[in-house]
Amino acid sequence: MKLSRKFVSDYIDLDESLTINEIAEAMTSVGNEYDSAEKLINCTNLTVGHVLECVDHPDSDHLHVCKVDVGSEVLNIVCGAPNVRKGLKVIVALAGAKLPGGEIKRGVIRGVESNGMLCSKAELGLDSKFLTEEDKAGIHELPEDTEIGSDPIVALGLDDEVIDFELTSNRGDLLSIMGMAYELGAIYKKPVKEVDLSYTENTDDINNSFKVDVQTEDCPLFLGKMVKNVTIKESPEFIKNRLMASGIRPINNVVDISNYVMLETGQPLHYYDADRLGDTLVVRHANDGEKLVTLDSQERELSSEDIVIANKTDAVGLAGVMGGLSTEVEMDTKNILIEAAIFNNVMIRKTSKKILRSEASNRFEKGLDPKRTYLAIERSCHLLEKYADAEVVGGMSVYDKTDKADKKISVSIEKINKVLGIEIPEETCVSILKDLGFEVSSNNGLLDVVVPTRRLDVNIPEDLIEEVGRIYGMDNIKGKLPVLNVVTGSYDKTKREIKNKMVAMGLNETCSYTLIPKEEVHKFTTDSFEEIYLADPMSEDRNTLRYSLLYSLKEIYLYNKARNNTNISIFEVGKGFYKEDGIYKEDLKLAGLMTGDYYLDINNSKVDFYTVKGVVEELLEYLGFGGRYSFVVGGISDEFHPGQSASIILQGKPVGVIGKLHPNVLKDNVYVFEINLDKLLSNYPSKMSYKDIPKFPSISKDIAFILKKDVTAGEVMATIKKAGGKLLQSISVFDVYTGENVGEDEKSIAFKLNFLDPTRTLTDEEVMNVFNTIITKVESTHNAKLRDK
Repeated sequence: MKLSRKFVSDYIDLDESLTINEIAEAMTSVGNEYDSAEKLINCTNLTVGHVLECVDHPDSDHLHVCKVDVGSEVLNIVCGAPNVRKGLKVIVALAGAKLPGGEIKRGVIRGVESNGMLCSKAELGLDSKFLTEEDKAGIHELPEDTEIGSDPIVALGLDDEVIDFELTSNRGDLLSIMGMAYELGAIYKKPVKEVDLSYTENTDDINNSFKVDVQTEDCPLFLGKMVKNVTIKESPEFIKNRLMASGIRPINNVVDISNYVMLETGQPLHYYDADRLGDTLVVRHANDGEKLVTLDSQERELSSEDIVIANKTDAVGLAGVMGGLSTEVEMDTKNILIEAAIFNNVMIRKTSKKILRSEASNRFEKGLDPKRTYLAIERSCHLLEKYADAEVVGGMSVYDKTDKADKKISVSIEKINKVLGIEIPEETCVSILKDLGFEVSSNNGLLDVVVPTRRLDVNIPEDLIEEVGRIYGMDNIKGKLPVLNVVTGSYDKTKREIKNKMVAMGLNETCSYTLIPKEEVHKFTTDSFEEIYLADPMSEDRNTLRYSLLYSLKEIYLYNKARNNTNISIFEVGKGFYKEDGIYKEDLKLAGLMTGDYYLDINNSKVDFYTVKGVVEELLEYLGFGGRYSFVVGGISDEFHPGQSASIILQGKPVGVIGKLHPNVLKDNVYVFEINLDKLLSNYPSKMSYKDIPKFPSISKDIAFILKKDVTAGEVMATIKKAGGKLLQSISVFDVYTGENVGEDEKSIAFKLNFLDPTRTLTDEEVMNVFNTIITKVESTHNAKLRDK
């Protein structure tokens, strides 16, 4: 919503000393954020000039040399506009003037001195939709009586300032200048002026010659007024300027008045050429497949979810969205039917999203005040009579099923102060509510408040408390420590511990979108499920709730890679969503991605499968799952490298996956893991046992075997563990080698073995006996060879 300072000043007297930024910040302080606050025309050092002389440039076939009186001096200015001529009053940008196109400087153009520029409206920065062809083709011609040396922006009536607000969806009342006036009135304690609704009716009655037939419950209010013998011409300057400041293109006095009243009151109107409409207007649902050519000359195919305005046979307008071309008001139109109505806001939103979002549909979607509907049609008649020479026909066609009673809400001062956490005097609360235009009566600390129908968002006592709080000022509410015993909560404790552990292992936490493309949902998993697709996605790139987090991490990796960051270790804890047997479900998951250098290692080693496996093992051990998990080849999706991936198994059931991404997905060496935390933590040990730190030293041995490539490290580790007995405390892989001295179908895997007895110091002889047993068992079980170099 764009707020014109001049427009709102028609309804409330704002102090001229207030800057537009101060007004914008004051509105923000009561909950109405803005995007920008600036002058409508942001130019400097402009003046009105009088062209005293205009001759052709001696060295150009299109330039002119002009002598221009700017009041204090006569300037020599070279101008290329085709319409420049002697006697014109023009806009002059003096040397040093700053325009949207740059700064104006003195110069020499083809040998002739030029001390400024004669301007068109386009060069002042006005949007092209506000400009006529004459504005675009040449300089602007000011009226003959414009004072030389005066400010041309003031002379044009464009000396306005505009705030562009980003309003919340519940404040539909602020989609009007009058609504903004009430808000500013509460801030600055200023009364809001009444609008002029006066006009004269003839002795006819519209109901004798015209009928409204509402055939749907989705139109609770429909008003019709008739005006005759209108004169269609250019609008007054103040109407055109207020429309432009609000972002709407002026067209002619009749169309402009309908837009002006919509901006003023928040109630959209529609004008029909009454002579082309007939004597009956029907409000009904469209037939499936029914066609309507709208004002933009587009043929629209409608459905039964659309509401249309029709004559006895055909649709002539799409309710709340756009009128039909067949009853358009044109330059030869004389008689007009004015429509002011309220339609089902949900249905208008659906239709507008399908057909066209407009200023009108935006207001219908937010909900309208039926009292303003009556006010808007009366205001329209006043303006048409005054600026279009209209003859207003007596009477009004009325279909009205709305409740126009003001809301009565009671709230105690005690509750207001308790909810806000401060002590606001009763008189202050009463003053704030009255400043908002509410009626208030007080009885022993209980406020009985009458809320006008224009405030559709105020319905319960808590709404009144919010109104008091925001106008009183959030900055005036002092923070307090709670007066109660604070106990550390346990909610989400394990999730936080997991995050802290991941960070401690050198991974950075990310937070990504839960919405991904539909075609990506079933990737990175072999689970069977039904995806959850959004019925009304904002874009096709974000149309489905994710099941796996790995797609999101892959996109984060690609984003970083495009910016030359290839050393990445990241994780995310988030939800995966799916539908099973018609029931919507979600699982909490942990996913990680690692590639490039692993900085937690003092040597900055390259990330490989065993780096990621080590991170997962460290987490599982930390959570108390030691000895209960394993890594098993198989059960992985096609997005994983089949030779460097495995399922994470806990007590015989899969809880996750780990591995390298397949080259078809990413050609880089990128390793990932994903764990279903809901499945993992459902097996969380009720009691965790701890062992004392060993008092006796351990003995480490390294060993490497040459094996067939289809033998997995996990299979060998299982054999080692069984042969090692109780003295073997741990096994880990520290190297996998393929190259010289190893056959094409072979590989070398090196293991680190750690031996320990918690009750005594082991001898070398004892360790070597177990060590040799391990070698013999691995060689016989896996047809392995001990690698000696």
